[in-house]
This record gives sequence, structure tokens and C-alpha cells, in this order.
Amino acid sequence: MGATTSLAGKELSVAAGATVSSTVQIRNSGTLVDQFTVDVVGEAVEWSTVEPDVINLMPGTEGQVTVTFAPPRDSTVRAGVVPFGVRVLSREEASQSRVEEGTVQVEPFTDLQVELVPKTSKCRRAARHELVVDNAGNYPIAVEMQAEDPEDELKLDIDHTQLTIEPGTSAFLRLRARPHDRFLRGQERRHPFQVTALTGEAAPITANGTVVQQQLLPKWLLPALLALLALAIIAVTLWFTVLKPTLVSAARDTAEQVVKAEQQKLTDKADAAEAKAAKAEERAAEAEKKVSEGGAVAAANLPGPVTGPGGVDLARGQAFDFRITTDPVATSNLSDFDEFTSDPLPEGKTLVVTDIVLQNPRGDSGTLRILRGDQVLLEFGLNNFRDVDYHYLEPLTFAPGQQLKVAVNCALPGAPEPATGRCRPSVSFSGRIAG
Repeated sequence: MGATTSLAGKELSVAAGATVSSTVQIRNSGTLVDQFTVDVVGEAVEWSTVEPDVINLMPGTEGQVTVTFAPPRDSTVRAGVVPFGVRVLSREEASQSRVEEGTVQVEPFTDLQVELVPKTSKCRRAARHELVVDNAGNYPIAVEMQAEDPEDELKLDIDHTQLTIEPGTSAFLRLRARPHDRFLRGQERRHPFQVTALTGEAAPITANGTVVQQQLLPKWLLPALLALLALAIIAVTLWFTVLKPTLVSAARDTAEQVVKAEQQKLTDKADAAEAKAAKAEERAAEAEKKVSEGGAVAAANLPGPVTGPGGVDLARGQAFDFRITTDPVATSNLSDFDEFTSDPLPEGKTLVVTDIVLQNPRGDSGTLRILRGDQVLLEFGLNNFRDVDYHYLEPLTFAPGQQLKVAVNCALPGAPEPATGRCRPSVSFSGRIAG
């Protein structure tokens, strides 16, 4: 049969910070000596206790357990009805365990705090404060904020005057205080004011503050102006008595030196021009003499075509521009290279590469090689570049039958390729195809 249980108080009420108790009557209705374990389930388990939590009963006997609820006086337990269950577990007949259900009403309490930061401010035109309103109670509370100064010297503005604050949270409000009257010079003026938080459940809460109004003109301004005026008078005096005559004399001497130097340059240029003209006349006379004597002028030898390695004419041939894209699979073997080739060249043609552009936009890691057949011409680390180009004064040449290949060892694909496990570098080549 297991246990027969009954809960004495199923609807309880308790103030936060206080305690309330109820009893559970347990009867061993089985035929064996049994041990019963009692605990609380539900939201109230954190602030409830059972005494004793284990009870041994002979068949047909009864025992009593006291359950105590003690909600803390803070915002962690909200006001209202909290359901709970008292569970009685039988050691001998676990399937015959029982749960008695009930509710506990947690009474509301108010704990509202208002802080003004800073309490005292200094300003010439307007001061700014911050209001911190803390709700340390256990239920949401509607608050109305009011600001006033007893002397009516300030215009006070709060960005939010009506608000609801949840338990365990704080509201941050901005308060702007602007004096009605301003003054250019004079002693500081102190303007006290108050900020009040009004609620329907508790007495008003007040925070006091002070605005210290200062003169509009900074105190250092007048001494600075006097110092500047004195410096200006000294500068003007020095200018007219010392600097101006000295500068005028120096400028006159400099101008005379510049004029003399320019005159000398013009004279030298004129002499050089006359000398060149005389030499030109002499050369013209010699040329006329040779023509008249029937002499022949030797023709200049024209330069031959510009050739590269292997006698290939770099100024002729067909220009080309192609790109080899790769997609090798990532591997941990550093000697495992996937090879990629270009389209085959026309038979008997020589490939002359003058420019190479390496591209690794995804940031792959590994090694890239450029080969002439099986010969490695260039080797690059993928993580050393994203986009780089090379121009060769001595171009790379591929004789007829030699194949241009790109080999890649993919160590680690870059974003967003890790899912596919492939690297995506590419190489662009440009140059000429010559016969």
C-alpha cells in the first residue's frame, strides 16, 4: 500500500524575510517497516526546508514532518502566489510515493532608492547629472520623477518622468539643469535643487543636488588679454626701432646681389650661344665642302631586332594572356603536389613569359611551383601573398615541346573553403608566342 499523506496547510502566506510552516502527516499503510524521504519540489525549493527529511515508520503507524518556507527579502523572489509540492518517497515501495500540493503567497515589499550623480556640478550655461533609480523590491513599481529648486533659479529637465522599474533592475535618467540668469563676471552662485521619486505604495524618496554657476568669462581671460596687449606693444616698438631698418637694409643688399648674379648669368649664356653658333657655322662649311668634292656620307648601321634567350624576337610574334586556375585537395603530405597545365601551344612555337600575376584571395596555406616540364623555375609559399605580380626583364622562355605547368601542395584552405577541403590559388601569364 505504501504511504498515506495529508498536508495541514495548503494555502500559506508569508512576508519576504519571514517564515511560515506547515505539517505533513505520513502513515505507513504497508505491511513492512518502511523509510520515507520527504522533500519540496517546485519554485519554492530554494527557500524551503523539511524537518526531518527522513522518517522511519512501522506498519500502521504515523509520523509528522514540518515544512518551512523562508523567502529572502530581496528581488530574487517576486511577490505573488508560488505553487509547491511536498514529495514523500517510499524506500520499500517506490511506485507508491505521494506528492501533496499547495501554494504560498509571498507578500510584496517596496525598496526604492534614488541616487544623483554627481551631487554637485559646475557650469557656465548648463549642467548635466545622471539619476539612478534602483528597485530592490520584489514587484514592478511605477515611478513618477519630479525635479524642483526652492529658489526658482534653475530650469530642470528629466528625459523620462514616468517609468516602470522591474524588481532587481535600475533605471538611468539624464537630468539637465540650466540657470535662468547668466553673468559675465562675479563670484560663483550655488543653486540647490531636489529630485523626488513618487510611488503609490511608499513614501516619496528625495535626492538633493547643487549646481555651482560660474561667470561666463574664464578667470584667466583678462590676464591673458593684458599679456597679449603688452607683447603687441613690445613687438610694434621693436619693429619700428630695430627690425624694420635692419630688414630694409638687408633686403636692399640682397636685391643688388641677385641683380648682379642674374646679369652675370645672362652674359655667360650669351657668350655660350655665340660659341655654339660659331661651331655650327664651321660644321656647315665642312659639310658643304665634302658635298662639293663628291664625298659620300657613310650610312649609319641600323640596329637589328631585339632578341631574347634562344634568339627569339621579342618585338614580334603574337601576344598572349592566359590564366591557370587550380583547386587541389588539402593534404598533410608536404611532397604531394597536384599539377595544372595550360592549353597546348601551336607546334613549333616558343612561349616567352614576361609577366606573372599570383593570386591567393582566400588566404590558402601551402606551396605553389611554376615548372618548365619537370624543372622547378619558381616556388612560393601561399600564405606569403594574396595578390602579387612579377615583371621579368629577362623573360622565361619555353622552347617548342616544353610544357608550362603550375603545381600546388594545399596544406590548409582559406575562408570560405574549409568545408570543401580545396585551395583556390591561380596564376596569370602574359608575353608573346614567337616562331
